[in-house]
Amino acid sequence: MSSSIFDALTPAEAERVRSAGTPLKLPEGWSPIGEQTPADKAYILTSGEVSVRRDGTEIARLGAGQVMGEAAIVNRTLRTATLVALTPLEVIHFTKERLEQLIAEIPAFAQALKDAAAERHGDG
Repeated sequence: MSSSIFDALTPAEAERVRSAGTPLKLPEGWSPIGEQTPADKAYILTSGEVSVRRDGTEIARLGAGQVMGEAAIVNRTLRTATLVALTPLEVIHFTKERLEQLIAEIPAFAQALKDAAAERHGDG
């Protein structure tokens, strides 16, 4: 599992990102993002585990500190996978507009999102 998205940020930047989003609790079995849907939101997982599935097959698992849904926003595409909560989740929800604002204002956050998106769309 990859490191936390917050690792690339200063404490002040991390706090700014956290406070820009809306904390939510999602139940086990919930699917906050569906494959081939518009890129209208993203999440940072603060607690729990998520299955990333493409065409119904699990291709990855995400845990605390990892970002979900950023790739389609960064790449301006439809979603490439469905996310399914394997446990109850605690997340920070960001609208597309809010995420784009943070990307514009915090270069380290923009780079961390690009790195996360590239890691998921590599040859792995």
